[in-house]
Amino acid sequence: MEQRIDSNTKTEFAAGTDPAYIPGLTAPPPARTEVEAEAEATEEIRDAEAEDTLAGEAAEEAVDDSTAADGAAPEAGAAPDAEAVRKGADAGDGPVFEVSDRRGSIRVDAEGVRFRLDDQEAEFDWAEIGAVEVRTGRFGRRFTVTVHLSSRRWFNAEVEAGSRSDLKRWTAELDEALDAYFEEA
Repeated sequence: MEQRIDSNTKTEFAAGTDPAYIPGLTAPPPARTEVEAEAEATEEIRDAEAEDTLAGEAAEEAVDDSTAADGAAPEAGAAPDAEAVRKGADAGDGPVFEVSDRRGSIRVDAEGVRFRLDDQEAEFDWAEIGAVEVRTGRFGRRFTVTVHLSSRRWFNAEVEAGSRSDLKRWTAELDEALDAYFEEA
């Protein structure tokens, strides 16, 4: 996924007001304090421990289920299919929006927004998304979804529709999914 550079970006300083102004150079983000860095590191450690615990419990349940069903010991590499678990989890959670063409796909569900283009994939959690923008081509059949992150970055994905009527239907379905999951702050 690539960043597009818009020609209408606003600059914070102009050369007439700041003699040290260099076009394209932005100020660095504010430095983190030691307390913030320590709190973030502690939170990451807790998250990692929680994931390890959940993964261990899921593996034990899979072993117990396969042993009970087969009456024999499971294979060493056997693990539950992550995609099947994901589809089962979001089946009753609400609307799921998914469109695709020959190269890419756009999926919006309870977990967040997922873009795929060829062999690359980008996932965005609802907590990090600041805005979602939808654009349709005026004359073409391009359906573009842009995710704006709270860190002032944005990513977009494009899917080509089979017909122009698909664009209106996709826009309505995406709005329904966004209304269900996205909460503006």
